[in-house]
Amino acid sequence: MPVIDTGAVPRVGTGHADVYAPYPVVDDPARWGLITTTVSTIAGPTVVHHRPGPRPLLFLHGVAGSWTTWTPLLTAAAGIAGRGLVLVDLPGWGSSPAPAVALDVDESSQVLVDVLDALGLDQVDVVGHSMGAFVGLHLAVTWPERVRSLGLVSGTTFATAAASRRPVRALRTLPAFTLLRAGLAVTRGAAHGLLRGLARIGLLPLLAGPVFAAVRRLDPSVLQAFVAEFRPAGFLGAARAAARYDTRLWSEVRCPVVALAGRQDVFARVDDLARLRRVLPDVRTVLLEDCGHFAHVEQPDAVVRELLS
Repeated sequence: MPVIDTGAVPRVGTGHADVYAPYPVVDDPARWGLITTTVSTIAGPTVVHHRPGPRPLLFLHGVAGSWTTWTPLLTAAAGIAGRGLVLVDLPGWGSSPAPAVALDVDESSQVLVDVLDALGLDQVDVVGHSMGAFVGLHLAVTWPERVRSLGLVSGTTFATAAASRRPVRALRTLPAFTLLRAGLAVTRGAAHGLLRGLARIGLLPLLAGPVFAAVRRLDPSVLQAFVAEFRPAGFLGAARAAARYDTRLWSEVRCPVVALAGRQDVFARVDDLARLRRVLPDVRTVLLEDCGHFAHVEQPDAVVRELLS
């Protein structure tokens, strides 16, 4: 599958013919030598899967995700076998209990600093997906000495923040995100039961289809994880935090950044990449074909080449 660089010097396809979503989601920390630790943070206990090693990588999942969402990329990334890894279940996601009040972006960044301090890590390379990319950007703003580099994978950035602030206008710019948010605001806790019901009768691909470029080509474990990790309250809290955020702060990021997006992503816009190039002083942007909102699941080999090779 060609990878198109959308930077100032366009690059033609890489020549690799990547298989779409070739690896399952795996809930087995031992496969990568990960130790599971619960860290006390400002938001309460936070579950972290980690292993020691040089030049550690901090992975931040997005909405409807947890540490396991990164396992297709870990399977693809044989080249990071010797590196340190830190995979966080952000508060309210995965195995980490939800805080009493949804966190804002400052608080989420402080949670990560608490985790790094507990693990004795001064500096990391950060890779964030969706909401995790948003938090990763803010971590690079507020704690620049802790972030060596930043990889944004299907990041929800400018368009999502604008859609969260102006949902009526966003019906035109990001309709899938806006309609999902409106639906969850009505159904709230019942939404998770609805997803499980659709999964039982085989209709989940109809609902999850817009999120992925080719939902029927996914390994069953991907949709199973999507259902298990989908948290309506967390989604709505993340949208509220994005609505309040001043994206002009991102101009303060000084570390190298690589931003990847899927051509078929319905939770972000392709022109977000151009806006990142105007704002970030040291950024390379890459547009992935045959890819929706989960680039590290749908095109993990391409993501590894661009971020970790």
